[in-house]
Amino acid sequence: MWDPTTYLRYADERSRPFHDLVARIPAGRPRTVVDLGCGPGQLTATLAERWPASRVVGLDSSPEMIDRAAALDTPVDFAVADACDWRPAGDEDVVVANALLQWVPGHRELLRRWAAELPAGAWLAMQVPGNFDAPSHRALREVAGRPAWRAELAPLLRADPVDDPIDYAELLTAAGCFVDAWETTYVHLLPAQPAADHPVLTWMEGTALRPVRAALDAAGWSAFRAELGVRLTAAYPVRQGRVYFPFRRVFVVAQTGDRAEEIS
Repeated sequence: MWDPTTYLRYADERSRPFHDLVARIPAGRPRTVVDLGCGPGQLTATLAERWPASRVVGLDSSPEMIDRAAALDTPVDFAVADACDWRPAGDEDVVVANALLQWVPGHRELLRRWAAELPAGAWLAMQVPGNFDAPSHRALREVAGRPAWRAELAPLLRADPVDDPIDYAELLTAAGCFVDAWETTYVHLLPAQPAADHPVLTWMEGTALRPVRAALDAAGWSAFRAELGVRLTAAYPVRQGRVYFPFRRVFVVAQTGDRAEEIS
């Protein structure tokens, strides 16, 4: 279960990659814009502002996220749907998958299918976190590998759920797209409060720790969280009241089909 409130604790930091991704989509007047994995919807609403003449659709597999999104004052059509089951209807000129595909083990095949099924000249834009070898995720896997939790948690945590930009560029070029692929490392300055949880632990509770929390009972979660917090405190020390949290992300913007023009 997704918790929109927990996810939005660092809304400004989480939204920046979305805006950087969408800024590279040069579509003029798309017929339909689809945001797959739209979450609580506030970023999807900005797509309706950018393309006011377009139909904008936000889809997410979490009913809790869609309930939050549906309460927004925006013309976006929100609905519960799984990205793995979604197929283009024929008029989707822009498809955005922001911070979604790292959760989908078969997402490389999804990308190939979307590239083949989207109309010619459509834009497919994706962004995934590329920080799975960062100290935060190494600590997560190490704690999950302890005997107390190994059986329940080890199958949930993959060390390499995403590719590098060149791999995605190669995949989508082979699918007939023109591709713009890059990576960026953001350095988030997270405020640290005395006697409060470590801010990287709080950050991870909104995303990476969600399947861990779902798998453990209350006592197990409390013990796991405490041990992970100790490791994160050592890996990300507080300096001048802040934690400097580098976060690598991978971006791809591709245009499909025989009307594609090279991105400049």
